[in-house]
Amino acid sequence: MEQFIDYLPLFIPILIIQLTLAIIALVHVLKHPNYRFGNKYFWIIIVLLVQIIGPVFYFILGRGDA
Repeated sequence: MEQFIDYLPLFIPILIIQLTLAIIALVHVLKHPNYRFGNKYFWIIIVLLVQIIGPVFYFILGRGDA
């Protein structure tokens, strides 16, 4: 338990970044109907289940033209 408390200052910013990316990507997936690859349900699963990398993949590979 002490090791976790020692690393807590490192985990908090990573958790905040992950939650922010996931929320922004999820809102974008839900609002926009066009995707370069996949469909809405595919990207919702990727964004929510693949932690930090999922939202990044969405913004690089999945986001279509507005």
